[in-house]
Amino acid sequence: MRLLFLTLLLTMTGAHALPVSDAVPGGIVLLPLGDAPQRPEVEFMDRKTTVIQNGDKEWVAVIGLPLSLEVGEHAAYLQNGKDRVPLNFAVNKKQYETQHLTIKNKRKVEPNKEDLDRIWAERKKKKKALNTWEEVPPDLEFVIPVEGRTSSQFGLRRYFNGKPRNPHGGLDIAAPEGTPIHAPADGTVLLADDFFFSGNVVYLDHGQGVITYYAHLQKHVVEAGDNVKKGDVIGLVGMTGRVTGPHLHWGVYLNKAAVNPSLFLGENNTQ
Repeated sequence: MRLLFLTLLLTMTGAHALPVSDAVPGGIVLLPLGDAPQRPEVEFMDRKTTVIQNGDKEWVAVIGLPLSLEVGEHAAYLQNGKDRVPLNFAVNKKQYETQHLTIKNKRKVEPNKEDLDRIWAERKKKKKALNTWEEVPPDLEFVIPVEGRTSSQFGLRRYFNGKPRNPHGGLDIAAPEGTPIHAPADGTVLLADDFFFSGNVVYLDHGQGVITYYAHLQKHVVEAGDNVKKGDVIGLVGMTGRVTGPHLHWGVYLNKAAVNPSLFLGENNTQ
């Protein structure tokens, strides 16, 4: 059954070795590095970046661009012995849409003191997860974790009950409660927990700072330290945390930056 699911998803998504390049805030830039006997080291904003080989066995830096990044010229740095060689690229402007949502539970918009203490503790857990770096080559031929309608695109400028909040750092996929959620690639479970805003969550480490994140689950069926294969069920769609209906919030992080998950699903799935 799992093999059938994978075959269908690979057909639907047109999965390929590298994500789509989109040099905008919240996007991804692909920097070719040529041939080398060993994996080159590249940093952006003092953070190690993912470097993998493409189909021609040439090295490529896969760099996540934070939503807060300014438009204009930027540089990543290739470590060449004792030298740091700049790799220049331009970041283009992107205007993300605005979304207004009404949340019935007002504490999910204006938390009390006890809630804030919990939120700060959860942020430390998230930060620790995103700081993970394992020298494992990631599989970036992602399969979509759940079938369904995209209910909220990545990067939306959000207002909850009229109050501005952080931009939407993931992709929301609406699906009935209890729908299985599948790992998009092989990985290790970093965190399986219950958060104030995000409800039941799972964080997966795919190697070299590629982290995926799943929120608002009805429940997770994996625990921290578990190894999962592409297509394995990691949880069920729910509506826990701050939600307006059942859906999966799917996030992808590169070099600690939240990037558009659609870029891992081929040209036809990008915003």
